[in-house]
Amino acid sequence: MDADRDGDVSSVIGRAPPVGRGSKPTMPSFPEYVRLPVSKYSIKAFKPGKGHEPLPEWAKEILLVPFPSELKNIPSVEAAAAPKALRPKYLEMLCHIDRIYVRIRREVFKSTEAYKGLKLGKCPVNQGTKDHYYLLHLLKTDCGYQLESKPDYLAINIMLNYVPSGSVIRELPFNIPLQCRYHRLFHSYKIGFYPKLKGGTVFRALQPKQSVILVPLDASGNVITAPQTYTLGQAMYFMAKKANDTGSSENRRMYINKCFMTASQNPNSSPKYVVINNQGCMVDGKQSHQSKFLTSSSKIVQKFTVGAFIFKDMISTSSFSQQLYMHCEVSMGKLTLSSSSKACNYDLKNKRWEEIYGDDSVCACCETTCPTIQPRASRKTISSPSWQVDLSNDGSVHIEPLAVDADGVVDSDMADDLENYWEDEE
Repeated sequence: MDADRDGDVSSVIGRAPPVGRGSKPTMPSFPEYVRLPVSKYSIKAFKPGKGHEPLPEWAKEILLVPFPSELKNIPSVEAAAAPKALRPKYLEMLCHIDRIYVRIRREVFKSTEAYKGLKLGKCPVNQGTKDHYYLLHLLKTDCGYQLESKPDYLAINIMLNYVPSGSVIRELPFNIPLQCRYHRLFHSYKIGFYPKLKGGTVFRALQPKQSVILVPLDASGNVITAPQTYTLGQAMYFMAKKANDTGSSENRRMYINKCFMTASQNPNSSPKYVVINNQGCMVDGKQSHQSKFLTSSSKIVQKFTVGAFIFKDMISTSSFSQQLYMHCEVSMGKLTLSSSSKACNYDLKNKRWEEIYGDDSVCACCETTCPTIQPRASRKTISSPSWQVDLSNDGSVHIEPLAVDADGVVDSDMADDLENYWEDEE
């Protein structure tokens, strides 16, 4: 091609900017390369030929690169002119010639055992730290990789799947398409889609009707009188107390022996999910750090918190909400602790039971069967009014599909981290 026929190339490429008196000349800076899709530009156009012909307009955009101050006007080099702003990295992936590295932050999940339901295709999580779950697998592994041939690249597609385990759901399952692109003819660079946080709602209304009542609280411990908005997995606070508290029972203590949730006002209905059992053991605390008894300035009330959830088997495509009820068996007893009168939380970190006010030894039976000494007449079962869990927006971290070019520009810290874990696994 004869560039001189359509413009003075030497006056554009390699031309230094004007230099005034007393100023120092600056060296021009050009991009190292421009990636060209073969589907848009013909390879034959760049082969040597006989004679002369005018330089096509599309070739000028590629060959006549202006100076950095003018780069913002050229769409083909816009990425080189202004780097993208940093965004939260909840999901990250590296593509190599023979393997794929995927890591996802633990904070995406509300369950402490989320790794059991997280898979790369058919392959499970094979590494984990306090911050991330890792899925590191060779392409020859039978994970369910799918090859796709494009004019500009070869793509390898796989789904990142999450299906919560257990009889209740604290977060919704998801399927995230992942793709590694191996370009055929040109240099490549990293591209991708980043997650965005979205909120959701949970409605509840708990109204006192009995001598011993169950009332909702906010995070500061104040009684809530109006329906509140929650998201799946967000902590809901409750307090068991006497409806007309005169303050004459300071030598006694309120005990919650058992609590469970149902989808019906009838406590004997199914399905049923138990959160407190065995004479005051917060059994749901072994599944979620949000479920625990709370201390109070007065022991004639008992507070506790549970993460909002729904029943998996009752999810309907025609309804985006579930109606739930809380039922609790409570009793008033002496201040003296025993294996049948206690409030025990489970410490997930140290894997042990702890009484919120005193001797942890009374919690030893939480792993077996605790005795019952209160007569049935002294125990009261109270039921809360219903509340709804809105599923139209679950409030969890939303992660969109991610596509990564093999051996492209990646975060060096993340690359080193994944490389180290891969070497440890091998």
